Amino acid sequence: MSDAKQNEIFLSSSPHFSAKMKTQYIMATVLFATLPECVYGVMLYGLQALVTILVAVASAVAFEALFQLVTKKKIRIYDLSAAVTGVLFALVLPPSIPVWMTILGAAVAVIVGKGLFGGLGQNTFNPALTGRGFLVISFAGVMGASWVTPANSVVDAVSSATVLSSIKAGTFAVTNDNLWQLFIGNQAGCIGETSALLLLISFCFLLLAHIIDWRAPLAMVATVAAGTFIASLVAGQNVMQSLTSVALALCTGGLLFGATFMVTDYATTPVTKPGRLVFGFGCGLITFLIRQFGGYPEGVMFSILIMNAVAPFLNKLTVRKYGYGKKALRRPQPKVLVQEFNVAQAKTEETK
Repeated sequence: MSDAKQNEIFLSSSPHFSAKMKTQYIMATVLFATLPECVYGVMLYGLQALVTILVAVASAVAFEALFQLVTKKKIRIYDLSAAVTGVLFALVLPPSIPVWMTILGAAVAVIVGKGLFGGLGQNTFNPALTGRGFLVISFAGVMGASWVTPANSVVDAVSSATVLSSIKAGTFAVTNDNLWQLFIGNQAGCIGETSALLLLISFCFLLLAHIIDWRAPLAMVATVAAGTFIASLVAGQNVMQSLTSVALALCTGGLLFGATFMVTDYATTPVTKPGRLVFGFGCGLITFLIRQFGGYPEGVMFSILIMNAVAPFLNKLTVRKYGYGKKALRRPQPKVLVQEFNVAQAKTEETK
């Protein structure tokens, strides 16, 4: 009886977890994993980054409570999902974004990205990226000019450009010191996306805590790395130069942040293991194509949102049918599937 109690399933809105892995526990663990990025973002960009994070979280929680109140649903902000949405949304924003724009984006993330789809676990698109996508499309000029260059950055402070933009424009000079500065996160970018080192630590923590699965993140990063390496070789670079291009692709933009916190989202990614691999590959391929050939320097947000729409199809495509697969060969098969019955020769009692 005690074992059954420990493995009790709570049939609320999906995703469903046993008593050992409640939604609140998972969200709290994700919040803890974002602390290094939050602290480093404030250290790098100052008070304006802290204000953005606090405003985004408060707005997300408030709008979720208001939406649930208006739609006469039980207010469930204690599950911390709105707080996670707010933090992730803040961490993918430029540090000097206006406060009113942060509030507007948080409203779109919570209401449009999650609430209108039915709430936690029923949304098709990642809420934080939905809010950011709305801001990028609606206020492209502001979103593209709100970068703050930290002291000793690898990009000239006058340019107010991200490293990805400089690379695409062909104005970025690569040195060993530059690569190290990029790895630790001393560069212009979104509040929580700059430090590859901290993102790797967060990824390992979530993986060891059994909160995320490795398949989609690894497939996404490996696809971008492979595509960048091949494209560099085709462009005439030698092997070492191509490896440097791969390092730049991994340490800049939102690739590692997206791989750690976005493609591991339960509600908007496939539930099957093969589906997660295909999902990650698709995200990586679209990201690489936009970076390499698109007019926008970064493609992580667009790639994840596009693949979010494909995730339900991947679930249906990759789910194993009962009776098929590796274990099906060990299942005993009947020798006679259909036995013929001759009605003409049957007795009268048998045909009634």
